[in-house]
Amino acid sequence: MVNYGEEEGLNSSYTYTLSQDLNGFIWIGSDNGLFRFDGKEFKQYNKKNGLKNIEVLSCHQLSNGEIFILSFLNDFAYLKNGRIINSDSNKELNKMHFDHNPSIYVQKDALYAHAITDPKNIYIYRNGKVSTIPLFINGSGTPSSYNALSFDLSGHLLYLSDKTGKKNIEAYNILTKKKTSCNISVDKNTALYWKDDFCIFKSKGKIEIYKLYNKVNFKKIQTYFTHENIQHILIDKNYGIWLCLENGGVLHFKEKLVDHRKLSAPVKFLDKYVINSILVDNDNNIWFSTKNNGIYFITEKFLTSYMHLPIKNNSAYITALAQNGSDIILGYNEAKSGIYRSHKIKDIVFEENRKIEHKAIVSEGNTIIFGLSRSLIQYNTATQKKQTLNTKDYNPKNVLPYTKGSVLICSSDGLTAYNYNTLTYSQILQHERIYTALLYDTDSLFVGSFKDLYKMNTRTKKKRLFLEGYYFTDIKKLSHNRYIGATNLNGIILFSNSKILKKITQSSGLLTSQIKKIEVENENVFWASTNSGLSRIEILGSRLRINNFTQIDGLPSNVVAGCIIKGDTLFAGTSKGLGILSVRNLLSQQKFIHKKVIINSITIGNQEFFDVTQKLTGEHPNNNIIFNLSFPDYASQGKISYKYKIEGLNNNWETSNSPRIILNSLPPGTYTFRVFGLGYNGKQSFASSDVNFEIKPKFWQTLWFKLLMIVLGATALFILITLYFQKKRNKKLENLYYEKKIAELELQAIKAQINPHFIYNCLNSIQFLLYKKDYAETENYLDVFSQMIRKTLHYSEKTFMPIHEEAEYLSLYLNMEKLRLKEQFDYSIHISETVDENWTIPSLLIQPFVENAIKHGVSKLTDRKGKIDIRFDYNGTSLCITIEDNGNGISSKDQTIIKSGSFGVKLSQKRIETFRQLFETNIILAIKNLSEQGQEQEQGTQIKLYITPHEK
Repeated sequence: MVNYGEEEGLNSSYTYTLSQDLNGFIWIGSDNGLFRFDGKEFKQYNKKNGLKNIEVLSCHQLSNGEIFILSFLNDFAYLKNGRIINSDSNKELNKMHFDHNPSIYVQKDALYAHAITDPKNIYIYRNGKVSTIPLFINGSGTPSSYNALSFDLSGHLLYLSDKTGKKNIEAYNILTKKKTSCNISVDKNTALYWKDDFCIFKSKGKIEIYKLYNKVNFKKIQTYFTHENIQHILIDKNYGIWLCLENGGVLHFKEKLVDHRKLSAPVKFLDKYVINSILVDNDNNIWFSTKNNGIYFITEKFLTSYMHLPIKNNSAYITALAQNGSDIILGYNEAKSGIYRSHKIKDIVFEENRKIEHKAIVSEGNTIIFGLSRSLIQYNTATQKKQTLNTKDYNPKNVLPYTKGSVLICSSDGLTAYNYNTLTYSQILQHERIYTALLYDTDSLFVGSFKDLYKMNTRTKKKRLFLEGYYFTDIKKLSHNRYIGATNLNGIILFSNSKILKKITQSSGLLTSQIKKIEVENENVFWASTNSGLSRIEILGSRLRINNFTQIDGLPSNVVAGCIIKGDTLFAGTSKGLGILSVRNLLSQQKFIHKKVIINSITIGNQEFFDVTQKLTGEHPNNNIIFNLSFPDYASQGKISYKYKIEGLNNNWETSNSPRIILNSLPPGTYTFRVFGLGYNGKQSFASSDVNFEIKPKFWQTLWFKLLMIVLGATALFILITLYFQKKRNKKLENLYYEKKIAELELQAIKAQINPHFIYNCLNSIQFLLYKKDYAETENYLDVFSQMIRKTLHYSEKTFMPIHEEAEYLSLYLNMEKLRLKEQFDYSIHISETVDENWTIPSLLIQPFVENAIKHGVSKLTDRKGKIDIRFDYNGTSLCITIEDNGNGISSKDQTIIKSGSFGVKLSQKRIETFRQLFETNIILAIKNLSEQGQEQEQGTQIKLYITPHEK
């Protein structure tokens, strides 16, 4: 339990109501103003901040971010954007007036207030304005004879009790002005506490719990009696019941109102302090405001452990711990011990009121050896007989297991073996201060002095130095030839018989490097007890996994003398009693803190910004920036730091313990401030809080000004260089222009050659038909030929043509050739779905290759019908046009003949070269003999044109 008072910044002792806002801040009303706590610092609002009355009873946050402040004497105010607005600044607040402190209710951005005695109005505050709903409880102009018990916002019902206590409670609708009688009455001396549909009646040491049905019917759940007078009752957000006692202290029940279970005996807290208010925050941590003692805080895990495993007389300072079967033996910082069994501790008193602490405990069978700082006591659990052993010659420092039936006594005078069955002693080492020892072989010991660790042979009494400079407080065996040692200043040492294997210190992740005891869970897992809590260390090959546990995780205290692991249960002996915790629950702690850093304000130059979502700018030279941060992780109990970086300046993460991050003399630029909160055990907030800001430069620091200077400086040089190279450039451009003209003329000449060539081929075909006297076919052929002539003349004037027009032209040509060759072949033209038919290609480029396929391919076939396939495909980078026939194929030698001898193909080759030069259109021609590719079922020739266009 943590107490926050004047030393921590809570400059007030008398605290009233506690509350928590949407950002997670804790607000405390006090006799010295209003305080806001973020887990590390208290921010005070008092008269100089605008409060007319610093006796603040409570504050209430509205959904628009305003904090409404309730003080004595009707001095209402509210906090908005970091500034307190009182009734002098906003006259609307003067409309609310009460003879006594009112009841307050909040619904989103509205606050409702009414008097408790003789309520006449409901006041509604919203966005700086106050409105009123009049109440006519006894009729217009008639004084009220009622007290207001509670207000149901959803049903607009004000619950009233008759001052005489003779009438039943009445539900008064503030809108319809109608009253409905309930089924119970309230005695005038009975106080009522209400939350939702639950209400508790209090009368001295008696409480009665009711639940409300249908807004008007009260049903009693149960009655509970205490032996102490109850000052007031609090029902927390989880429906837990807290009874604040008149003479100090608070009672809390494990059961909640919603459980509908009978209340068991409560647990008492803070019995020396008068409690004014209790808050269960968003993380279920508990806060207590007190009369004259500041505020107290306990974590949710600690409360759960304390509530659900209550042990009587479990608050003594434990300095030693041991296990005997199912029993846990406790040694205190006095001549007194205890045995924990079945959730009870049986005390064993050696000497009344003698402050000599236990150093160690060893237990086997019915025998327990208690090693106290000035005596050694042997205890028999069966006979309960106590026997003080002879220790006049040495001062016990430690007691450790040795062989069966014996222990090792480490003392300021050496190392002694004691057999508790025969009650005999055997001196092993004399005249040397020994603190720890461990038997690791039949006659070999590790022996630790104040500064070194030795190996010693118990038979020859010889010892030799093993590890120098280590003060070992405890040594345990992990596995064969692997040992673990706790040291006073150097953390944990993992070693073998011959060398150190690993050092584990605070820098490795331990809570501290000062280790008191080691408890081995298995050969790869062990626990370290310290004055800062417990550490669980797991060896995972060459790396470690360390989990740290403190009061925040449920330990009664961070000062841990030792621990014992039994299955899933951890027993920890602490300075505030025995802690009993689930290992599984301890290890289930989250890796991140589910909170973000809150950026309260940013000061740039002389201007402070509270709304950090707006555009934040500063100007050189007023470019100093202060970030005011909070990370309300209360479980970390003030051990909070911040990890941040300034993107745009550098990418280095910095860590600061201060909530004020100050950046001096930032250069002009646009930056992003990114910050994580670091809390308990170094856990980081789950996400960063980011804010963008800009430092604007003076005009001579701007980029445009620098560029202007560079441009002006370079312009003169550029003009000189331009004049020098102007003639060369003009001459080169002139040469390029002429080369382009020549290429264009060459293309026109090639196209002029193609037309006569095509017409010549067609006339040869007509002549052939006339020679055969096939006049009908000649007529058909002339008809198709006339269409071909028109289209050829049309397309020969164009440089490019769409794919779909090329396909139509080829179809017309192939039909004409089929007529000539008497249906000697079939053909197909396929345009892939990946090809846009409106893409353009060089005009009349494909026809010569199709003509070649007819002439050298299908026209010479006698054993099968010819077939010509034309395909247009797009592979993502180039258009592929394939002309394939099923002729006899051609050899590599024939390819050369065709390329050089076919006039149409030769002209097409020249066109390809011209297009490549003139339009930057890359066209690749590939000819393949299908029969030579190892494809026995395929014959013929395949021609592919790959076109990689500058534009599609």
